[in-house]
Amino acid sequence: MSTHTRHFRVSEVRPYINWPYFFHAWGFPVRFSAISQIHACPSCRQAWVNGFTSEERSRAIEAMKLYDDACRVLDSWGHSPLCTHSRVRLLEANGDGEDIVLTRLGITIPLLRQQHPAEEGPCLCLADFVRPLESGKADRIGLFVCTADQGFIPQHHDNYDTLLCQTLADRLAEATAELAHQITRREWWGYAPDENLCVRELFEERYQGKRPAVGYPSLPDQSLCFLLSDLLDFPSLGVTLTESGAMVPHASTCGLMLSHPATRHFSVGPVGDDQLQDYARRRGMKVEDLRRFVAH
Repeated sequence: MSTHTRHFRVSEVRPYINWPYFFHAWGFPVRFSAISQIHACPSCRQAWVNGFTSEERSRAIEAMKLYDDACRVLDSWGHSPLCTHSRVRLLEANGDGEDIVLTRLGITIPLLRQQHPAEEGPCLCLADFVRPLESGKADRIGLFVCTADQGFIPQHHDNYDTLLCQTLADRLAEATAELAHQITRREWWGYAPDENLCVRELFEERYQGKRPAVGYPSLPDQSLCFLLSDLLDFPSLGVTLTESGAMVPHASTCGLMLSHPATRHFSVGPVGDDQLQDYARRRGMKVEDLRRFVAH
């Protein structure tokens, strides 16, 4: 139906960085990420450090230094031509059992259903949140890919700086997905034109619909990256795939956008042999080939 490609400067996506995930990558508990919300003056920072127990204050100082280093890198990137990139393709679709059918293209996206729900209720599949084929009325889904320029990662071998840049680039790719999803809901798809959420509310996913990425518990098959690459032309954005379906650059993400208000995250859980055989049939792949792609 429509394809939207955007290139963002670091200053545009920086406000959408979800800092708890950055600190998690460095082994810090979530509470230490609060430094990103503290006023930069020395007195406010010292008060924040003093709020920790004496045993944790040294760790808080480490978190503060890490955040300062991250901001220094982001500031330098803000003055460079480096960009992040997003592509969202909106397509007519219907749910058909455990499949999403792209009706105009005649392409099927096979999915997996829970075999044991985590709580009382039905076993879920992402296809459940797309209008069923038998309704005779088309629904719509979004496909997305987001990535960060390779140039964000330095070529020298300073382990700290390289890891710092890599974890920041990862966060910028995810921030790009957050921003692109917001624009999609408001403008490109336009099903929520009056949405007015702050960044904190975006992180809490208070918006309508969900954005499950490949590798999420509800979308565990890494081989879907190959199907999405064909539909979104990953190489034109500088993204390639390894034999295992991993995205290169590492600071990349892809998946689905669903608009149904009831859409929610869930875990497919363990995939039994009978389910894997059925899924392989629908994917048009051999069971032994598919098995290595399905995350557990």
